[in-house]
Formats: sequence, C-alpha cells, structure tokens
Amino acid sequence: MRIPFDNSYANLPESFYSRLKPTSVSSPNLLAFNDKLADLLDIEQNDPAELATAFGGNSIPQGAAPLAQLYAGHQFGSYNPQLGDGRAILLGEVIGTDGIRRDIQLKGSGPTPYSRMGDGRAWLGPVLREYVVSEAMHALGIPSTRALAAVSTGEQIWREQGALPGAILTRVAQSHLRVGTFQVFAHRGEVENLRILTNYAIERHYPDATGPMDLLRAVCAAQADLVTHWMSVGFIHGVMNTDNCTISGETIDYGPCAFMDAFHQNRVFSSIDSQGRYAFGAQPGIAVWNMAQLATSLVQLFDDRDAAVEEATEIVHAMPKLLEENWLKRFAAKIGISAPEKGDTELIEELLGLMQTDGADFTNSFRALGRKAARDQFTNRDAFEHWHGKWQSRIKGLPDTQPVMQAANPALIPRNHRIEQMIEAAVAGDMAPFERLMRALATPYVETDADLSHPPSAQEIVPATFCGT
Repeated sequence: MRIPFDNSYANLPESFYSRLKPTSVSSPNLLAFNDKLADLLDIEQNDPAELATAFGGNSIPQGAAPLAQLYAGHQFGSYNPQLGDGRAILLGEVIGTDGIRRDIQLKGSGPTPYSRMGDGRAWLGPVLREYVVSEAMHALGIPSTRALAAVSTGEQIWREQGALPGAILTRVAQSHLRVGTFQVFAHRGEVENLRILTNYAIERHYPDATGPMDLLRAVCAAQADLVTHWMSVGFIHGVMNTDNCTISGETIDYGPCAFMDAFHQNRVFSSIDSQGRYAFGAQPGIAVWNMAQLATSLVQLFDDRDAAVEEATEIVHAMPKLLEENWLKRFAAKIGISAPEKGDTELIEELLGLMQTDGADFTNSFRALGRKAARDQFTNRDAFEHWHGKWQSRIKGLPDTQPVMQAANPALIPRNHRIEQMIEAAVAGDMAPFERLMRALATPYVETDADLSHPPSAQEIVPATFCGT
C-alpha cells in the first residue's frame, strides 16, 4: 500500500501536538473500505490484510507523521482549557487527485496525552454509525468529514453496557482545525502560536483572506451555510461544542447525531443534552455563539484591541442575518422556489408548524410535495389543503418547481432505527444491513430502496443517541 503523504501540520511548533504512534491491537480485520475515496486520495491499495494492519494502527505507512492534536473548547457552554485528541491519531496529510489537501486520521486508536483517564478506544457501534452518516452527508452534498476504513480490533472494550467489540475508524477531513484549536492558545496567552495557527488556517483554507478578521468572516460564512444545510435535511448534530466546530466548515464528530423523523423545532436526541442546548431549532444560535468564541480568540492578535473588538463584533452580529438568508434559500428550494422573496418565510414556517402539530415526517412530507400523497402525511387534511392552496398560488408560473424540489428533498436519510438495526446486526457478525445502507444512501435523491424511506414504527423509535466514549 502506498499513501502519498505530504504533511504540513507536523511542521508546526511541537506545542501544537504530541507525537506518538497508535496503540497496536490484537487482530485487526477490515470491515469496510471506501475505494472511491481511496482513489481520490491517490492511495494505491493492496490486500485487505495490509489495509487492516495499517488502518488498525499496527503498522505505520511510509511517510506518515503520527500525532495527536492539541485543542481546548467550550463543552455545553463550559470552557475546558485542554481537550485534544483523546482517542485519535493524525497519520498525516495527502493532496488528492482534485488538488485538495486532506488529513487522514485514525479514531479509536488508543490513549494519548489528552485522553483524560479514557481508554482511547472506540467500539463498533459508533464507528459504523459515523461511517454511514458521514458518507450519507457527503452524498447529500453537505460538507463533512468522510470515512475511509473501518477495522475491527479483535479486542473488547468496556462501556456502560459492558464489554463491546472494539473498532477503529479512519476519518478524512480537509483539516481537523477547530475553534477550540484557536481557543487553547488564546486562553494561554500564547500569541505567537495563535498567529502561526491563524496564518496556517488562512493558507490552508481561505487563501484569499487578508488577515484574522477576514478569516473570521470566511468561517462565519462557511458555518452559516453548513448549519442551514443540516437543518434542510432534518439533521441534529447534538454536540456543537467549540471543539466540534471546524474552521473548514465541515461537519465533524458524529457522536450523538441524528436525523429527525417526526418534525419538531425543539427535537433533541443526544443523551447528554439534557437542557436542549443543541436542539434542532437552536443550532443557528449556537453557530453564532461558537463564532463569537473564535472572534474572542482572534482579537488577541491585534495591538489595537478596541478596534479589533469592534470589527469582530460587527462580523459576528452580521451572522444571524446570514443564517436567515441561507435558511430561506434552502427551505424555499424545498417547496420549489429557487428565487425566494421575503414573504416566503411565513409560507415555509406555516408548513413546518403544520408538520410539528401533526408529528408529520420531515423528510417524507417535503419529498411528497406536488404529489397526491402529500396530504396523507398530515392528520389535519383541511389545514394542509388550505396551506397547499396558498403554496400553489405562490409557485404558479414559476419554472422548474419539481426539479428544484427533487434536488432539495432527499428520498432517503440514515434513519436512527435503521442505524441501530445495522449496528445490532454487525455486532452479531452480519454486515449485510451496513452494506445495504451504504448502497442506498450513496444516491439519497433517488428512490432506490423504498423500504428504507419508511419512518419507524412505534416500537422502532430511537428516543436517544449516545457518544460512545
């Protein structure tokens, strides 16, 4: 196997990371490998045993520079001055055939200096959940980390449920730079490291940015686009801490994430989000809050602190309007409007209100618009027909409403109950449900597997999702 590493983060000061190798495992076995992503990364593949050895952490590919990254972060609003990769090792970076630089990281590869008494491992369930959901997000057109490989370790790890099969995910991202990466140096007063990091982030992700405030402006725009894109497909991240907020604008850390079935603005799945801080409808506000924390870090780079605070405040205060504009663009497309007007917000919110009152399925209700089956998604048919009439009046004469809706409304999402069924089967040694999900979710806007579009029965509803740490 050949991986064309071209490492840059390892050339930053050693205060940014800890160099160490993954912890070897007893019996690595390749469960899944993403051939198309490997081709994009220009990885020359070999036999499954060699892939399992490398992505199980038992051998270090030539050219790798393994390290665990340092960062801090606000977790549910409380600042933790040192987090870091507690169970992940960055093997290195490659420049893909598309010219984009990406990280290759092992997740669940053993303890690091940042493990905070944890075992540094992952069990099979969360590894396969992240594999499926991250690849589904990519297929939906949403910026995301991706899954290159899943390897079982042949070892058991211990969680609240008892002994569980161990596994390692190989994750790929345009970088693993987070808001928390900036926070750790800002909080320590290490201004030179903060400056080095800022210049590195600009060069790697936003080369047109002319300085820290331009970087802030670019990250705000990327996050506004990302979060509203999440919401347009009913996605709830579940743990939007600043250490899970990327500078690149990619979705990262699929822990207690979930896609909604029945719509509700305050829907929460994460078992650790007891106050609903990261509920579905709260996500735009949290994105602004996270950007305020990035701004707080970046202003330390300026001699004229007051002027920097004023400019940063202006940038962050502009973000809610940016989120509103992105939200309207996304949701207007879901009802066939490619050029939304201000009044369309009320029309969309009225539909969402009907869905919430009726407990209508978010994905299927939008997908059915324009068909007779749409009214069957609602129990209050009269209220829906009243809305439907106003909607028909709005889109009358508009071109290409059906193609616009088809492109904005997926037929398939990775539904929670299907993921849980897949995990249960995989633990028992049956990977067929995993493979079925991967095939279907690769083309989410095409109705390829109608059975997977069905919402859960009352007995199949998954009320909570878990991190797996």
